[in-house]
Amino acid sequence: MEHIVIIGNGIAGITAARHIRKNSDKKITVVSAETKYFFSRTALMYVYMGHQKFEHTQPYENWFWDKNRIDLKEGLVETINTDQKRLEFKDLSTIYYDQLIIATGSKPNRFGWKGQDSVGVMGMYHKQDLENLEKHAPNNEVCKRAVIVGGGLIGIELAEMLISRKIPVTFLVREDSFWNGVLPAQESEMINKHILEHHIDLRLSTNLKEIKADENGKVTSVIIEETGEEIACNVVGLTAGVTPNIDFLKNSKIETKKGVLVNRFLETNIADVFSIGDCAEQKEPIGQRRTIEAVWYTGRMMGETVAQTICDNKTEYKPGHWFNSAKFLDIEYQTYGWVFSEVTKQENESYFQWQHPKENKCITISYDATSRQFLGINTFGIRMRHEIFDKWLSQNKPIEHVLEFLTDANFDPEFYKLHEAEIVAKFNQENNTNIQLKKKSWKRIFSI
Repeated sequence: MEHIVIIGNGIAGITAARHIRKNSDKKITVVSAETKYFFSRTALMYVYMGHQKFEHTQPYENWFWDKNRIDLKEGLVETINTDQKRLEFKDLSTIYYDQLIIATGSKPNRFGWKGQDSVGVMGMYHKQDLENLEKHAPNNEVCKRAVIVGGGLIGIELAEMLISRKIPVTFLVREDSFWNGVLPAQESEMINKHILEHHIDLRLSTNLKEIKADENGKVTSVIIEETGEEIACNVVGLTAGVTPNIDFLKNSKIETKKGVLVNRFLETNIADVFSIGDCAEQKEPIGQRRTIEAVWYTGRMMGETVAQTICDNKTEYKPGHWFNSAKFLDIEYQTYGWVFSEVTKQENESYFQWQHPKENKCITISYDATSRQFLGINTFGIRMRHEIFDKWLSQNKPIEHVLEFLTDANFDPEFYKLHEAEIVAKFNQENNTNIQLKKKSWKRIFSI
């Protein structure tokens, strides 16, 4: 019987396993050094915050794996012998495969800071990170202050986790505004303000120089590069991005760059070896997407795609239009298509922006200044329907169409009852247009 081995039990690897089983009777073994069973990484924060127990993060009951004949091999892969199709483990055990899927995910970036391996320094990606956080920051008696290094999505999640237990947080962000390499200025500035409103010590344009530890190797403070200031702390969260977890491949024949290099069919340079999820790197970008995408839904899509190929239905990976969602403390964020920041803004790209004067709600719509084609939208504090924007992007609708029918994409009719006319009127004024609202009963500007 053909043996499929999957290294990694995250969303990409487990999706592949499920779909291979759905379409075949092949022998499937999942290799994991992290946890015995698949869990939702995005839910780890809610375990720490007391909203869930760890078992609630597991989408499938433990009996699911035996019932579906998906075997587990617990262990750390040290080398892959692709000539003999053999995995070699740290405990000296081995396992042979007919086809191999590498789905080992990411690991937190470490940039060679002095003291970065001290006790109390951690990322927030693996279950072991959650266990470390519980050990070193169970409350504000044990942890008097935490310092977070890096202003991305994981950093803001870790900050929210810590302040939920009343642990003071200092947040070091090297950029001059939070996530301004991704967000347009009005959105980045709104998040800056929101972070400060939560009594988080946000330090913009600030870099870490060194982590200091005591004689037992336990974190005691950090040193700021620009000023030399020393900040006392018990925990340091390193959230300055992630990188593919592929160190174990360095002596293999599998071609790597930053990640495991794959083609559009998620095949590596070695026959019968595939890579999916955060650790996979496309040899050529797909449209404007990055060659590595550490995003939950792309991992799931890759898992579904590679399963088709392994089950004799060779399928190209086609992720479609970019979208993502996140939460910045109390503000929900959604993005569809492409809305670039001022730093990365494309030639001929224009914005239409609206921001609520009192609440943390705003919209940025990106469009081509010449053709008027809708390119993408960011929303903060406003929930939208994915399928509507996906359709408009596929149909190359103009921005005027998006404004006219924006209410179709909104989950909250009360929001548009109050603000749709105001948003459209602002666009008409700025662009000398005369967009008519879809619902005539809303054709007036409501007071805020």
